[in-house]
Amino acid sequence: MKPDTVNATSNFSNVMLTGTILLANVDMNGLLDYSLKAFFGGAIWLGYKITADYLEQKRKSKNK
Repeated sequence: MKPDTVNATSNFSNVMLTGTILLANVDMNGLLDYSLKAFFGGAIWLGYKITADYLEQKRKSKNK
């Protein structure tokens, strides 16, 4: 085997091992709660943003 040959499964194993070690002490319930709050907060913000853009466009077309 040549020393410059890269084994793809070896790289994948290294990534999986590192990810497992880093995520070993993560509270999955807290992470799920946070992700749900972030999703709904983002959806609410997007709703406000779309409404504000619509009202601004409507106001500009009314002034023309």
